[in-house]
Amino acid sequence: MGTDRVGTDRVLRLDAPFDEATARSLRCGDELWIDGTIWGVRDASLIRFFDEGRRVPADLAGAAFLHTAPSVRRTDAGGYVPVSVGTTTSMRMDRFTRGCVEDLGVRAIIGKGGLSAGSLEHLGRHGAVYLSITGGAASYETLQVAEIEDVLWEDLMPECLWKFRVTGFGPLFVTMDSHGASEYERTSERAQANMEAAYRKLGL
Repeated sequence: MGTDRVGTDRVLRLDAPFDEATARSLRCGDELWIDGTIWGVRDASLIRFFDEGRRVPADLAGAAFLHTAPSVRRTDAGGYVPVSVGTTTSMRMDRFTRGCVEDLGVRAIIGKGGLSAGSLEHLGRHGAVYLSITGGAASYETLQVAEIEDVLWEDLMPECLWKFRVTGFGPLFVTMDSHGASEYERTSERAQANMEAAYRKLGL
């Protein structure tokens, strides 16, 4: 069962990657803005990591993962510039949470819709958080991507491993922390209680 919201309406600016102590200092309800490096991942790249057992071609310790398959434009120099860096529903990649935090050392997963209770346990065990991003705001978030620094496994386009350099990426909200708190569970419990109260009022 999720605990009550323990955030104190804090607004924090963090550099990514970051360590376990920083991840464990975060609480549900905290608002974050991230500078530094964020890695974009999706189903295909995570399948290659874990199902196919391919070696990860980068050091991802302390990384923040963003669930995205961005629209990009190729430059004359052979690189890429972002066109739209949207975010997808995280639950479709829920089964990879344990591997991300346990094997790769990921400290933050950014997406929409939250993760399962099992994933919440893994976040607590290994010191990581889930950060919710605003849905439908891809055009705004794309402006916060200063540069696509690298792209690995281009054959998986657009579900490659993307290395983004970001400035003030947010707002992001801690909705699952390493202390067992989940805004999703709390909201579900509150909705269930309200529904039961409504049924009682109607005599159902």
